[in-house]
Amino acid sequence: MRVFYNIVFTLAVPFILLRLLWRGTKASAYFKRWDERFAITLPSVNKSKSVIWVHAVSMGEVEACRPLVAAIQSTYPEHQILITTMTPTGSTRVKALYADNVIHCYLPYDLPVIMRRFIQAIQPVFGVIMETELWPNLIHHCRKQNIPLVLANARMSERSLKDYQRIPSLTREILQSFTVIAAQAQQDRERFIELGADRDKVHAVGNLKFEVNLSPTIVEQAEAIRSMWGNRSVFIAASTHEGEDEIILNASRQIRAQVPDLLLIIVPRHPERFDKVAALCQRAGFKILRRSENGLCRSDIQILVIDSMGELPIFYACSDIAFVGGSLVPTGGHNILEPAALSRPVIVGPHVFNFAEITQQFITAQAAIQVDNAEMLATTVIELLKNPPKRTAMGEAGQQLIKQSQGGSQRLLNLIKYNIHV
Repeated sequence: MRVFYNIVFTLAVPFILLRLLWRGTKASAYFKRWDERFAITLPSVNKSKSVIWVHAVSMGEVEACRPLVAAIQSTYPEHQILITTMTPTGSTRVKALYADNVIHCYLPYDLPVIMRRFIQAIQPVFGVIMETELWPNLIHHCRKQNIPLVLANARMSERSLKDYQRIPSLTREILQSFTVIAAQAQQDRERFIELGADRDKVHAVGNLKFEVNLSPTIVEQAEAIRSMWGNRSVFIAASTHEGEDEIILNASRQIRAQVPDLLLIIVPRHPERFDKVAALCQRAGFKILRRSENGLCRSDIQILVIDSMGELPIFYACSDIAFVGGSLVPTGGHNILEPAALSRPVIVGPHVFNFAEITQQFITAQAAIQVDNAEMLATTVIELLKNPPKRTAMGEAGQQLIKQSQGGSQRLLNLIKYNIHV
């Protein structure tokens, strides 16, 4: 099966390059650093110091692994940390968080020669792969070189389970190559075991994304911004995807009919959509301001489009209510923990399969509300804007749930120390 995988992947390389070119037309960062993606340029590790390698595919995984990386740095201070990502947004976040305190590069494509060259160059004492990045050649070459691997914050949805069951022998081989699989929840643990993972190696340690670590200056920055807006009602729609912005704009019209001073903040998920979303809002007849314009958000501004990176927590803190996107369209949703950590009531759409368990926990705790369409979204926002005590209660319930669910990073670190002798 791995031979078949390699043939298919090799044949797909021209299409992968075309996709990079296409994405580069939307975000120029995709035109750059191709040498890293093909292991032509390798990370400049210090040969006199051992490497601990953490792979976090994109920005969400980089954020999730922050407490774990901090714990690794504290526990193994004599080692150097290499963090790999696969997206420009993830890369940008690594550089912003760590500067020169870690080594960073893109993870090369999972082709046999390329991945062997990469693994031989870095020679980590162990590797941590965030979420469920199951790359067969990466894992195969680590196993051949006796490099222990940890699958961290691992989740396995019902849909993914069925997909992996179509290639049972390859999936079993991959999962049995891990020294530790740290699943987010017991349900994830059982699914990994069902796919062939060794029961003794799979542990439910909790979701590392509960380890929310927001700067104390965020609230101060938000208060300064909010003071310039006056006493307006503010609703944020964050991490929106293609097809979702139109639904939100329709809902905002209904909300504004009852809450005329509404300020809608839209934060597109991907930088390449900033211009498109701003144009969409203008065509729909709204008076907009783009964050990059650094202009004053006057009382006649109806929509503030956040076309910058790294500022989402600040604008969550500026809002009264937070909708988390990727959930009104079948993308699977995004992390609801940041707005919850800032005591904001959270709204999501019906498509939350990427964060199904977390979302259900918040709904059960009455810290989040799930809606199906623009009409339900509008009705819910209107109700919450007119009911400050309910907003407060939802925010407090969310904070309490986060506090109760933390500790996963320490449990994972304990497993690493027990199972991997560095």
